Amino acid sequence: MSSQNILLKEFEYAPFSKIRTEDYKPAILQAVELAKQDIESITNSDENPTFENTIEALEFSGKKLDRVSSIFFNINSAETNEEIQRIAQEVSPVLSEFKNDVILNKELFKKVKQVFQKKESLDLNAEQTTLLEKKYKAFTRNGANLPDEKQKDLREIDKELAKLKLKFGENVLAETNKYELQVTDESRLNGLPESFKNEAKLVAKAKKKDGWIFTLEYPSYIPFMKYAKDRELRKELSLAFGSRGFHNDDLDNQENVLQIAKLRYKRAKLLGFDSHAQFVLEERMAETPEKVDSFLDEMLEKAKPAAEKEFKELEEFARELDKIDKLQKWDAAYYGEKLKQKRFDLDDEKLKPYFKLENVIEGVFIVAQKLYGLNFKEVHNIDKYHKDVKTFEVTNELGEDIALFYADFHPRPGKRDGAWMTIYKNQYVQNGKNERPHISIVCNFTKPTEKEPSLLTFNEVTTLFHEFGHALHGMLADTTYPSLSGPNVYWDFVELPSQVLENWCYEKESLQLFAKHYQTAEPIPENFIEKIKESSNFLEGMATLRQLSFGMLDLSWHAKDPSNITDVKKLEVEAFKPTRLYPDVPSNCMSTAFSHIFQGGYSAGYYSYKWAEVLDADTFEYFAENGIFSKDIADKFRENILSKGGTEHPMELYKRFRGKEPKPDALLRRAGLISK
Repeated sequence: MSSQNILLKEFEYAPFSKIRTEDYKPAILQAVELAKQDIESITNSDENPTFENTIEALEFSGKKLDRVSSIFFNINSAETNEEIQRIAQEVSPVLSEFKNDVILNKELFKKVKQVFQKKESLDLNAEQTTLLEKKYKAFTRNGANLPDEKQKDLREIDKELAKLKLKFGENVLAETNKYELQVTDESRLNGLPESFKNEAKLVAKAKKKDGWIFTLEYPSYIPFMKYAKDRELRKELSLAFGSRGFHNDDLDNQENVLQIAKLRYKRAKLLGFDSHAQFVLEERMAETPEKVDSFLDEMLEKAKPAAEKEFKELEEFARELDKIDKLQKWDAAYYGEKLKQKRFDLDDEKLKPYFKLENVIEGVFIVAQKLYGLNFKEVHNIDKYHKDVKTFEVTNELGEDIALFYADFHPRPGKRDGAWMTIYKNQYVQNGKNERPHISIVCNFTKPTEKEPSLLTFNEVTTLFHEFGHALHGMLADTTYPSLSGPNVYWDFVELPSQVLENWCYEKESLQLFAKHYQTAEPIPENFIEKIKESSNFLEGMATLRQLSFGMLDLSWHAKDPSNITDVKKLEVEAFKPTRLYPDVPSNCMSTAFSHIFQGGYSAGYYSYKWAEVLDADTFEYFAENGIFSKDIADKFRENILSKGGTEHPMELYKRFRGKEPKPDALLRRAGLISK
């Protein structure tokens, strides 16, 4: 079987079109066996343990497994089906078991420990020192020092967690896919842009149904909530979105949430930590749950008065406009958009013609070219997992290969919602060869219709720049070891390259490069650019409060003992008290669809979006002071941040780039929460 399995052969680019679904499981199982052989060759060696024969050998072990599993789990996120989900449930415990086999291998740990204990005499460079410390910590933080009985418990917890997280994600995707709002009376679609209605008509047509169909996918859900005048329909859609995983049925996630939180706590206690948050934050810039609490409280103190003032203004505006007595959650986007239009005479419908997807892609490429000398050329000879995926060769000024870039922009039933960057092949140096990375971004943007190309909302433009910032972190990686390459950094540092690039979406010098009308090629009018800039911190107090509420909910699950929690909704109501503006909706629950913390890697880490905003605002001020396309500052950012990955502590890298530690002042100024 293995001789026929394309995944077990050598390949440079993921051979998507040649992979059969039935290839995945045997390939992963075989790759696990190959990885075990790599580990055995380290543990069975008679040579004295050295950095090269132990730490480096461990770092480069299991390369086939890394490659195959990254392809599989990326497909499970971007182009899944029931069979792939079933395989994921079957192989996840196997991978979890193998990971524990490595971490809990006494002979291997003994050798790693021997090298670690003589690190002062080894004459290692900064990257080698970081690798040694990380490898040693990977063992000690994950149970290598535990007695056998407790190691057995740890294995069981990890296996169960792997399955629960997958099940959680499958339920959210199934809930999102199964719901649709069908409207057959056009008068109920007042306020919706014509292009958006056309798209909903196409969805209905594809499903062989009458009228218009709206879904819970972001490109459908968000514009509907923003523009639909019919309050009852907004309410219906909002309630459906807010209650995903909260219906006491087969797709209910309440028990999954409770079990995940409790198992994470149990795991942390087993390893000698007071909470899951304490375990996680030991390897973050923030360091402790107390520091995160303090950071969130400081931001809350600054943002809450502004948020309450903005909410009052919004409520008065809705009362004047439509005699709305009490604002509800399904009113937020609608009246926020109306007030924005009134105040700035600007809305997405005016802007969208200037943001044709292809032009925005070209724009982000030009920005990358001006800052970092990168060139992007679309190629059609690279295998893809779906016809919508675009592939680009990335080269530098000398024409040298830098990366392969995949981009996947539109929603499909097999793709989870949101936007993310991922890696099919890490950058690293081995045997004198600098292996270049294969990077991908996956988004869910507005689709083209029969009448119009894909025209992006301004929020989608910033999302594209955000994910592309992550991609640059991967593309420009220049380290020796794959586990320290590109975005393999502390989780509260990883959002800096992505969030900082969003700033270029608001600058005239940048927008004029690519924001051109899709029909006339006229550049975006200057007064539009001024309004984009002016409105950039519109309702920023409320937006900040919302982000802080998510961080606080995350800590409510992970910074204390969840053993006595029996009611998911009750915990949520309590967690949201300090940040609540809108009345609670009893039938809604965020935790049951909060994929970032229950499926993704953001548990005890959601605060990092705001934390990284402090870094990004401080970074962009530095660019702005010297010119947003300053080659000098871009070189410093590339050299000290983008290329270095996780080779040193992020604060050291940041200070080397900026010359000082960051302070929240730049963020608060940008948000209009303190005076400039």
